[in-house]
Amino acid sequence: MNDQSPASILERQRLAFLRDGPPDLTQRRATLKRLAHAVKASADELAGAICADFGHRSRHETLMAEIFPVLAAVRHARFHLWRWMRPRLVWPGLELAPSRGRIVQQPLGVVGVVSPWNYPAQLALAPLVAALAAGNRVMIKPSELTPRTAETLADMLGGLFSADEVALVQGGPEVGAAFCRLPFDHLLFTGSTPVGRKVLAATADNLTPTTLELGGKSPCVIAPEADLAEAAASIASGKLMNAGQTCIAPDYVLLPAGAQHSFAQHFAETVNKLFPSLLANPDYTSIINDHHYARLAQMIDEARQTGAKVIVLDPAQENPPPQSRKLAPTLIVDPGENLSVMREEIFGPVLPVVGYESFEAALDFVNARPRPLALYYFGREDQNLQKLLTRTHSGGVTVNETLSHFIAENLPFGGVGPSGMGAYHGEAGFRAFSHAKPVLLQSRFNSRILLRPPYGKVSEAILRVLLRG
Repeated sequence: MNDQSPASILERQRLAFLRDGPPDLTQRRATLKRLAHAVKASADELAGAICADFGHRSRHETLMAEIFPVLAAVRHARFHLWRWMRPRLVWPGLELAPSRGRIVQQPLGVVGVVSPWNYPAQLALAPLVAALAAGNRVMIKPSELTPRTAETLADMLGGLFSADEVALVQGGPEVGAAFCRLPFDHLLFTGSTPVGRKVLAATADNLTPTTLELGGKSPCVIAPEADLAEAAASIASGKLMNAGQTCIAPDYVLLPAGAQHSFAQHFAETVNKLFPSLLANPDYTSIINDHHYARLAQMIDEARQTGAKVIVLDPAQENPPPQSRKLAPTLIVDPGENLSVMREEIFGPVLPVVGYESFEAALDFVNARPRPLALYYFGREDQNLQKLLTRTHSGGVTVNETLSHFIAENLPFGGVGPSGMGAYHGEAGFRAFSHAKPVLLQSRFNSRILLRPPYGKVSEAILRVLLRG
């Protein structure tokens, strides 16, 4: 029986990569096309598996947020791949004339992908698209919290690729830790910041280049002149996608002091339209497991016990029981900064709403906290927006909407500081999984011979030119 350990799979993939060499443009485009067809054919099966893993997950949300982004990534890559792969000519400089230079994009070899539970198909397959576009072999470690999805992905990918091309490795935290310690040519991890720190430590011994897609508390900043109703509607829609279990979900709202009550009213009106009921509503997603449900419930209880105003939005007055794991959308108005809901990434349908005295104070509030994965601004494209863009740091920004920058394939997606390291999507993903190899082509008329020993007057004259200010 063949050894199926992650280490042996990695070795077989590396040997196959060296044996076969990098795939050409035609091969890569064909591979991506096959993958897209398989994803489309498996869409309903994947939606069913994800729904089972969550307890309940909206089919429409799965198709929009898991299947569509992968198919869009394939279409974008197949169309632009010829340009990404093309060697780029550069001039080495007068000092090396008459040489020529070029930058060649070379596959790294074997790429590891560690995907999370919140979008278990998309966050496994989108990095796969980028890695295959760059010409690599790939190993994927999906989350153990979504085992049915992992099995479905394993069956789909196993029918498309040999194990020395693409392999999916299943197992618990111990397997995941060992996976991250393997000497990949690049590792992409998507998950929480605390686990990201452990992943980076695990890759250190092998000096494995690592892309970390983490999270953090992504703020919504509402400018004084913004349309509050439109902002509340957009924020509610983005926050409640996947019941808030999204790494770029709005995590708290900053708005002019005194507008909290109006915002809450507009937010509630939107919830009533989007989700007139919760318990039996196929559009409203459950919390992934009992542990995360209890964590969110504890956040709400802590806020309530400290005197913060807690607004539970339960349009049909169903009071969903904990065993349903359907947590009603909840607003927490002006919570204390020491509360867990203001210190930890929420990852659920709970939204703090905080008033500010001035726009400058709102920027200071954002800057006093770790740099988030996303930042959302609502207002006119004026000096306030320019201040926000120049004076705050975040992985990405969407103006007058939420979540949308994630699906723009021409925009790189990634974090900054505690919210991540590196980026992918589109060309950024291709380059993340490629080595930009510099090549210098020297002419037989080589000017460097003038700077070889024995040095004399000619060498001195050339050096005076080279060292000029």
